[in-house]
Amino acid sequence: MLDDVQSIAAYAQDQMKKAIGHLEAELIKIRAGKANPQMFDGLMVDYYGAPVPINQVANISVMDARTLSIQPWEKNMVQPIEKAIIGANMGVTPQNDGVLIRIFMPPLTEERRRELVKKCQGEGENCKVAVRNIRRDAIEQVKKLQKNGLSEDVCKDAENGIQQLTDKHISLVETHLGAKEKEIMSV
Repeated sequence: MLDDVQSIAAYAQDQMKKAIGHLEAELIKIRAGKANPQMFDGLMVDYYGAPVPINQVANISVMDARTLSIQPWEKNMVQPIEKAIIGANMGVTPQNDGVLIRIFMPPLTEERRRELVKKCQGEGENCKVAVRNIRRDAIEQVKKLQKNGLSEDVCKDAENGIQQLTDKHISLVETHLGAKEKEIMSV
C-alpha cells in the first residue's frame, strides 16, 4: 500500500510539472514588446489544404529587438502565411515584400501593458486551479486507500506531502508571473 501512496504522489508531482510547463509555454506567447519567434508557436498555416505549423513551412528569425522576419521555403506560401498571421489577431501587422514577411513589434502603451499583465495573471490563475485539482484528485485517491485499510497516520503524511508539493508549485507559478509582469512593465 505504501507503493500506491508513493505512486499517487509521484503522479501528482508529474502532473503539476506539466501544468507549470504549460504555463511557461503560454507566457512565452504573450509578447512583451520584444521580437520573439516563439510567439508564432501553434500558429497554423494552410499548406495545400492541410493545416501545418508555421515553423514547418518557413524560417522565423529575429532581425533586431523589434523585428522578426519570416522567410517561406516556397515562394507561393507568402500569402497563406500573411493571411494566417492577420487571422490570428496577434496585434502585429505583417509586411510582405513578395519574398519575405517582416513583423514589426509596435511599442506597447501603458494600457496595453496592463492588459497583458491581466492576461498573464489569468493564465497563472488557470495553472493554480489545475494544480489544486491535481491535489484534490491525489488526496481523494489516498482517502480511498485509507478506506481499503491504509493506516490513518500514513494517509495524513501522504496528504501533507501532497499539500507541500502543491504549495511548491503554486509558488513557482507566482515566480513565473512576477518575472513576466516585470518583463512586460519595463519600458
